[in-house]
Amino acid sequence: MFIQDLSWQKQLTPEFQKPYFIDLMKVVDQEYVNYTCFPPKKMIFNAFEKCAFDDVKVVIIGQDPYHGDGEANGLCFSVNDGVKIPPSLKNIFTEINTEYERVFFPTSGNLERWASQGILLLNAGLTVRKDNANSHKHLKWDVFTDAVIQKLSSEKEKVVFLLWGSFAQKKGRHIDKEKHLVLECGHPSFAHSHKKWFGNNHFMETNKFLKLNKANEIDW
Repeated sequence: MFIQDLSWQKQLTPEFQKPYFIDLMKVVDQEYVNYTCFPPKKMIFNAFEKCAFDDVKVVIIGQDPYHGDGEANGLCFSVNDGVKIPPSLKNIFTEINTEYERVFFPTSGNLERWASQGILLLNAGLTVRKDNANSHKHLKWDVFTDAVIQKLSSEKEKVVFLLWGSFAQKKGRHIDKEKHLVLECGHPSFAHSHKKWFGNNHFMETNKFLKLNKANEIDW
């Protein structure tokens, strides 16, 4: 089984049996044989292992994994402990500090602590070749992650979806906006941050919505 968590298995086993997914896994296997790819193969589905389906209350959608050595750990925007915090994540932390009037800046970019609180950190594509951003865009990861989002939208109630940038916002078509809170703004990447990212207030808005619906707030 591709994902060990039983709650995800229950939801996604039919997807794993579809021809496109079987073919996708064959192609991914070949990519990892012929090229250096990230994240490590055992961590491709790490976002699902770190946040069970039953626990999901917030979804953040990224594009694809970081493509440098030792960076990607299967969670979008997250890097392994000891890795320099990337510009996008630095801007995310800066926005959080501004919203909550904090001065403490995290020393680690590992977001497993977010995942453990019910945040699914999902990249649209789950793999990438080394030093070649978006190099697996042609694979059918988008079909799989669309199915994941549709499943979350249909089976769960009152989830917060954070869609940053046009790539993530295209995924919004699979979300029932009557049932869930969808927050959109520009991508936190360095190139777009000043005009489209800072001041979005998404982190406080997320917690406001969770509190209103009697769910535990996120310790960002």
